[in-house]
Amino acid sequence: MFQSPETSKSLTWHATTRKKDGFLRHPADSTFWKFVDEKWPVFGDEPRNLRLALSSDGFNPHSVQSNSYSCWPIILVTYNLPPWLVMKRKHMMFSLLISGPKQPGNDIDVHLEPLIDDLKLLWAGVSGVYDAVKNEIFTLRAVLFWTINDFLAYGNLSGSIVKGYNGCLICLDQTEPTRLKNERKMSHNNNRRFLENYHPYRKLKVAFNNRTEDRTAPVPLTGKELLSRLEQEVAKLPLGKKYKTPKYKGGG
Repeated sequence: MFQSPETSKSLTWHATTRKKDGFLRHPADSTFWKFVDEKWPVFGDEPRNLRLALSSDGFNPHSVQSNSYSCWPIILVTYNLPPWLVMKRKHMMFSLLISGPKQPGNDIDVHLEPLIDDLKLLWAGVSGVYDAVKNEIFTLRAVLFWTINDFLAYGNLSGSIVKGYNGCLICLDQTEPTRLKNERKMSHNNNRRFLENYHPYRKLKVAFNNRTEDRTAPVPLTGKELLSRLEQEVAKLPLGKKYKTPKYKGGG
């Protein structure tokens, strides 16, 4: 990337040419970009360090609904570039293609291990990278900012529960859904907790579930709390598959 003078100049656009007027025009104006620069100042002081996003979703390559064959492309997007270049095909890195007769599901983490190892290596730093604009050798580092996916793919990539009784990513075990007996589905009707304290919808009964809502919104877990909970739960799980899917024994 940095061996091309044009691309190398574009990769530092966010630090040299970007308009800084307090408006959100580029991911560099976001609070998370600034948070990374403040938490790791050595990383933030080098504008050539890459800020990446991982995008993935599954699709049927044959466009046949009855065919279960699936493909999951894993694409890395570089946010150092100007907005009009970020999503151009030549700047998107096609990292993996996970294909097979079945959806990878939560086993997608096995396929992602080589990519995760490469991202860890980039975070530590890769020396000997040539910059064609400055005509010098420097150490390149990269950080994964976020992922781009729909809600179901988010559950596969993060290993989080996105359906059932604890399907809310914020509420977790405080989701408190209602099971619809006839539809056999979960109804999440406690969303009024996220409204302001004096919002008129909190007092409405008939329009919702015949109850007022006086509770406050659940507080999302911090990164440390999430990591601590994950370490406690993973230690209890056995390696490999918990059990095999039983064969169908229905009547003829």
